[in-house]
Amino acid sequence: MRAAVYVRVSTEEQAAEGYSIDAQKMILEDYCVAEGWDVVAVYEDDGYSGRNTKRPAYRRMMAEIDTWDVIVVIKMDRIHRNSRNFMNMMEELNSKGKMFVSSSEALDTTNALGRFVVDMIQRIAQLESEQIGERTYVGMREKAETLEDSESYKRTMGFTPPFGYRITDGALEADPDEFPIVSEMFDSYLSGMSMDAICYDLNRSGNLTRKGNPWNKYNLRNVLHNPVYAGYMRWEELLIKHEAETIITPEKFNQVQEIMASKVRDPSKRNPKLLPVLDDF
Repeated sequence: MRAAVYVRVSTEEQAAEGYSIDAQKMILEDYCVAEGWDVVAVYEDDGYSGRNTKRPAYRRMMAEIDTWDVIVVIKMDRIHRNSRNFMNMMEELNSKGKMFVSSSEALDTTNALGRFVVDMIQRIAQLESEQIGERTYVGMREKAETLEDSESYKRTMGFTPPFGYRITDGALEADPDEFPIVSEMFDSYLSGMSMDAICYDLNRSGNLTRKGNPWNKYNLRNVLHNPVYAGYMRWEELLIKHEAETIITPEKFNQVQEIMASKVRDPSKRNPKLLPVLDDF
């Protein structure tokens, strides 16, 4: 029997469950030796979620299905955390006469009862995964709702700073290289320039995105829609004020949103998200 050993872990899972990549490989290779199986390949996805199939090692393993007879994992949730994806994989394995083994769960997929048990366990794994997602969402919302009570200079929600800003010691602050470029974007748009023209000028002058890519109307639109430049961070419908230097006032930011909304062809979709205007801004 030719065995394909599959191991996967994400940073969060390793911290919570202790399933390191090396530990999985050692256990599974010993398991195959005990079963008298030859390990023909070890497929390793380090740092990938099991909720989808967008994993390079997993895809390579399935593409090489003719080179092995059985997939061996330490637990079912290492291969999939979505019951539909798991059952799709099982259908493909069955059509090719291949097997699936979970070493710690002693599952036999060669009979109807084993397949039923596998299905039930996988549905439980999916439920746990969805509950983790729900708890994460609740935690993030609670953090957003209480952020106004935290130290004002550290109100960042743990996000990746947008173009024009950086995070220093947990605090949001203006980036001296990028900040003037964003200011130029807003000034140009308010002066009547089109987004295509603004992008052309930025790219021609060598002022590219943080990743070194050219500006286009899509990533420029994201900048012009972001309230962080007017002193606010948005999380869903919540607005959290920050204390970093701003590029534009809420009044001017709202003016930009209204101009952009006026250019939308469908009147029902002209719903600009405006900021509160404070007298003491």
